[in-house]
Amino acid sequence: MIDIASTVEVLMVGLLLGAFFFGGLFWTIKRGLSSQRPTFWFLGSWLIRISVATLVFYFISEGRWERLLICLGGFLTARFVLNQFTRNAEKQMGTKQELGDAP
Repeated sequence: MIDIASTVEVLMVGLLLGAFFFGGLFWTIKRGLSSQRPTFWFLGSWLIRISVATLVFYFISEGRWERLLICLGGFLTARFVLNQFTRNAEKQMGTKQELGDAP
């Protein structure tokens, strides 16, 4: 089993990776929807985000499933936190559209 200090470090890496991945997704959606070239934004962002996430998961795991699982837990926690943050931001800005509002 891994020690507590290592567990905290791996969890923090997972949180930062999740913030990068899902924050980048949020930023890409905002930029891509108003861009003349949305394909460039969505495909480029996806390639960067998935490459970085794969590399970080690979190196942080050091071949141990426990480390990978802890990092994944931090990653998913960041997803939950950013999801709540963006929902609250949408409510405050009043920018959320319902599906029936599409032109």
